[in-house]
Amino acid sequence: MKSLVLGLTLIVVCLAATDEDAVLNGDPQIELPPAPPDLVFRVLSLAPLFQAAVSPAVDMHALIRAAARKHRVPAAFITSIVAAESNFNPSAISPKGAIGLMQLMPATAQLFGADAAVPAQNVDAGTHYLRFLMDRYHRYRNSLTRVIAAYNAGPGVVDRYHGVPPYPETRIYVARVLGFMRKFQRLPA
Repeated sequence: MKSLVLGLTLIVVCLAATDEDAVLNGDPQIELPPAPPDLVFRVLSLAPLFQAAVSPAVDMHALIRAAARKHRVPAAFITSIVAAESNFNPSAISPKGAIGLMQLMPATAQLFGADAAVPAQNVDAGTHYLRFLMDRYHRYRNSLTRVIAAYNAGPGVVDRYHGVPPYPETRIYVARVLGFMRKFQRLPA
């Protein structure tokens, strides 16, 4: 367990220290900026999150399969959103206040009658929200990318831009989720 946390911590340090544009553009000549003074604190404070992510207390795959059946959403799609949102950490909390495996905002969780801090309710409500978005965008040829972008940036933004908005964060998020989907669709159920 300690080696896993140490390995993940080193990955976080490496990712925190790289130039995002150079990484995204595949530039092999990455120049590392000076590390911020609080980097060690930030990295060490993430260790409990990684420990929670590997905790066997929550059978995430069972939660995902149940929500997939209930809301008629592909399990690989839900798993991809969970991977992108929380890296399978049921205790994840974003700086903006999103909670749990599917990083639900409290208002969204409340809209679907869920407690976002309870993993089963979080996955169920997040999947219900995905179904809502799938139904909303089903008539568009790029419906899947619209659903993913709306999950990240909100449906109002997707509607305003008639598709994926020009926000780098959302564009990267859509690509990450699609990459995870390719990976998870190849795995046996």
